[in-house]
Amino acid sequence: MTDASPGFRHDALLYDSPADLVAVAVPFLLEGLAAGDGAVIAAGPEATDALRDAVGDHPLVLVLERHALYRARTPTAIKTFRGLGEQASLGRRVRVVGEVDFGTTTADRHEWQRYEAVINSAFASAPLWGLCVFNTSQPEPVLATARATHPQLVTAAGRATNDGYVDPAAYLAGLSTPVEPLERTPPTFSADDVTHFAALRRIVTGHLTEVAAPEDLAEDFLLAVDEMTSNAVRHGQPPASLRLWATPGTLMCTIADSGPGPVDPFAGYGPAHGEDLSAGGMGLWLAHQLCDHVALSRDEHGSSVRLTTHWS
Repeated sequence: MTDASPGFRHDALLYDSPADLVAVAVPFLLEGLAAGDGAVIAAGPEATDALRDAVGDHPLVLVLERHALYRARTPTAIKTFRGLGEQASLGRRVRVVGEVDFGTTTADRHEWQRYEAVINSAFASAPLWGLCVFNTSQPEPVLATARATHPQLVTAAGRATNDGYVDPAAYLAGLSTPVEPLERTPPTFSADDVTHFAALRRIVTGHLTEVAAPEDLAEDFLLAVDEMTSNAVRHGQPPASLRLWATPGTLMCTIADSGPGPVDPFAGYGPAHGEDLSAGGMGLWLAHQLCDHVALSRDEHGSSVRLTTHWS
């Protein structure tokens, strides 16, 4: 009997050379095509070239440009893969050979480390089979992420249960929020006992103008700050506070309150009420789409969210 809801598989392959990658990933794609699965490649240039050569530019293999997918913000990848899953034939999966670009900074890496854990929950019922590939020349924190966030590991010998896999919620709880040096400097602007962002918007906008932030980027950042301030006022515990840093090339804002913050470890990686966008719970999801980095913190004084956006 055909499985009408095959669900998500999330495997990792650690490879030393393009030949090692091809030996495992190409049979994975071709066997899927033969069984009626979709096939997608979303990898770096070297890996993509090796895979395309090996599959002979198969017309049914979709190649996605990795930079647009993974070097954008994490919601771009989440929405893209959900959309691909919706295109799967009944009872079949879409197979993806993916090679995440973890970026060049600690903050970049933190976002994509969280992503690798989050999708185990976010895609749980999606008809997707991800083979995430990691070149072993990657920094050890990236390889450690591979070992901790994939239930199965794949080698030339086959697919096996990964004893190093960590429950996604536990993994996220143990992932330290990276330090942002700018946050240790005096803020450009600060406000305590905030009750509504509307009263502060003109002041914050002025500071963004002073550092010549691009208009579209500034508007996105302002909307994210508005959403997070509203969350702190409506759902947190007073007092709510705001700290803004506006420097050439970087905008950063922390919004804090005395409450515990979001309880759900996966908050912000999808609409809180699924596809019903009118039901609320959209703040963190929007913030992840509007800012480069969104970092949640909690201590004995309460909780905070740090929003960061860069431009060059």
